[in-house]
Amino acid sequence: MTTVTTRTVEYPADGLTMVSHLALPAGDGRRPAVLVGPEGTGLNDFQRRRADALAELGYVALAFDFNGGRWFTDPEEMLAYVMPLLADPARMREIGHAALDAVRAEPRTDPDRIAAIGYGTGGAIALELGRDGVDLRAIGTINAVTTGRPGEAARIRCPVWAGVGSEDPIMPPAQREAFAAEMQDAGVDWRLVVYGGALHAFHHPPVEQTVLPGVGHHPVHARRAWCDIVGLLDECLPVTT
Repeated sequence: MTTVTTRTVEYPADGLTMVSHLALPAGDGRRPAVLVGPEGTGLNDFQRRRADALAELGYVALAFDFNGGRWFTDPEEMLAYVMPLLADPARMREIGHAALDAVRAEPRTDPDRIAAIGYGTGGAIALELGRDGVDLRAIGTINAVTTGRPGEAARIRCPVWAGVGSEDPIMPPAQREAFAAEMQDAGVDWRLVVYGGALHAFHHPPVEQTVLPGVGHHPVHARRAWCDIVGLLDECLPVTT
C-alpha cells in the first residue's frame, strides 16, 4: 500500500485562521496537486479522506478550510455563514487563493500542475478561482452548479466538470440551465452530469445530524461521482513518475 504522509496546515484568510489538511504521496519528487473544498457544513474527515485517497494516487492534496475550523451542525447557523459567503465572489476568491498559496508552498507540489475540486461551497470556491483566471488544469465540482458575475467565466482556462443530483432542491433544473448557459456562452470546455434520483450532498456518507431538507446520501452515485472526478484528474492532470 502506498505510504501517505499527512499534516495540518494553518494560514490566514478571510479574517480567520484556516485549518486545512495536507496529504502527501510517497516519494520525494514533485507531484501535481489538487485542492479539495468542503461543503457548507465545513471540513471534516470525509474530505480529509478524499485528500488521502488522492495522495495514494500520487497527488499532493490539500483539503482546505473556509470557516476557521468549524463544523456546523445547526442548519440556520450554517446558512447564516454560508449564504453571505456564496454571494461574495471576492471573499470566495480570497479563501481559494490562500489555499492555493498554501499548497504551492509545499515543496512536493509542481506549481504549474494544480487542479481544484470541491463539494457545495468548496466547489463554488473552486469555480471562482477559475473565473478569477487562475491557471488550473481542471475544476471538478459536486452540488455546486453556481453561476458567477457576467462575463467572468470567459477567464476559465481549463476543463470544468460538474455533478449534481436530479432531485437536488438546492440546485434545481433552472440553476443547472443557468450554469450550463454561462459555461457554454464563455466557450468553456464543460461537462454536467445529472445523477438520477440523487438529492443534495448525495456524495456524503450519512451523519448524525440532518443538515437540511433535500439532503441525502446515494452510495451508488457517490461512488460513480468519485470515479468521474478521478477520471477528470487522470485526463487533465495525470501523475507521471
